[in-house]
Amino acid sequence: MLADARRSATAAAVAREGVVRVSDLAEMFGVSLMTVRRDIDVLDEAGLLEKIHGGAKIRGGASTHEPGFELKSTQAQDEKEAIAAEAASLAQEGMAIGLSAGTTTFALAKLLCQKRGLTVVTNSVRIADVFHASAAKLTVILTGGERTPSDALVGPIATSSVHQLHLDLLFLGVHGVDADAGFTTPNLLEAEMDRALIAASRKVVVLADHSKWGMQGISTIAALEDVDEVISDAGLGQDAQRVLRQRVGRLRLVPVPQRQSA
Repeated sequence: MLADARRSATAAAVAREGVVRVSDLAEMFGVSLMTVRRDIDVLDEAGLLEKIHGGAKIRGGASTHEPGFELKSTQAQDEKEAIAAEAASLAQEGMAIGLSAGTTTFALAKLLCQKRGLTVVTNSVRIADVFHASAAKLTVILTGGERTPSDALVGPIATSSVHQLHLDLLFLGVHGVDADAGFTTPNLLEAEMDRALIAASRKVVVLADHSKWGMQGISTIAALEDVDEVISDAGLGQDAQRVLRQRVGRLRLVPVPQRQSA
């Protein structure tokens, strides 16, 4: 593909999705990461998009853009599965566990199906369906509420359902992680629901692959200091690692298996 055609396709992808990642574009076009970064630099200078850490977004915005579940589930799959495996080791028999909506928590739910003696509270219809389909020997509580594009249940019914619960452990998925904005989401009501889950939990563990760093949604869920742990992958940059180690209770980095080339 010629450079002009590739750049037009990149601009179109940003306009369509709101936010795109360098790694996804490189795989889509069959070019190097450096080539994609140069394309983004050119398009940024032309005012067609805005360059961000690890990708590009709609100029001046995208903080309210919320990709659907199917799109998000195709991104950083290996990283999400590795993070989920690490998170699953924290779930012990007898615990009451919260799972917020998200594709990484969805991957975690599949692993938790293998455990016994857990009570799981979630505001994700998809996550509840995972447990139902597997006939897992767990107690699963699904909140009510209004459904979002990421298949989270939100709103006053959802938040009121968790106000009187007491969770041992919350696994929280987020849209973005930022040194100033903290953990964020593009959905105001989802942020409110996530804050309710945090308030009900003794321990909060954020699951966020390296691509979430530098991304920012319109609403802050929690400050970096407000969570006990972050589980991410070894692709997380050194600056991000330094900030998180200084400001969260604990940072866990998991190795990611290398994909086998065909």
